Amino acid sequence: MTSYVALLRAVNVAGTGKLLMSELRKMGEACGFTDVRTFIASGNLLFTSELREPEVREALEERLAVYARKHVPILVRTADELGAIIATNPFPDAHPSRHLVYFHNQPLAPDVIARCRDITGERLALIGRELHVDYGDGIRHTKLKIPGKNEHTARSINSVIRMARLFPLLSTHGEPTI
Repeated sequence: MTSYVALLRAVNVAGTGKLLMSELRKMGEACGFTDVRTFIASGNLLFTSELREPEVREALEERLAVYARKHVPILVRTADELGAIIATNPFPDAHPSRHLVYFHNQPLAPDVIARCRDITGERLALIGRELHVDYGDGIRHTKLKIPGKNEHTARSINSVIRMARLFPLLSTHGEPTI
């Protein structure tokens, strides 16, 4: 069994894509996932499954498409991958609520940071399938434009750490710390 988190894109954001977390849990259980639980009302489903990542994504996307009557993108990571994101944090000095991790299903092109526009004080780092952005003084006034905005979802490093702590074991990287 593998411990996973499924990160839904565009759920419960400004009233669009409304999805009750109790419904999301039911969908996970209907997919055959075990130990199903949610984390905050922004589309984070934690569970265990014997399926591989692409199969997990496909099963959940099918259920969500029926519920939402549209495609809802999902990004999936294992508990160990969450631990690795925390262990390789390129901005340990950043305020945890201003450091966002942008999750992608595929590895990004090495020039993705060069293709970002209107960088004004933000720090960016590409590690694996994640783009880390430290918004410094906050995201409120940023002008930063990241290419492929419909292909990713973001969570604060604070949320990533809190989700990782919900898994019983992080076999490779140990207990994450803030």
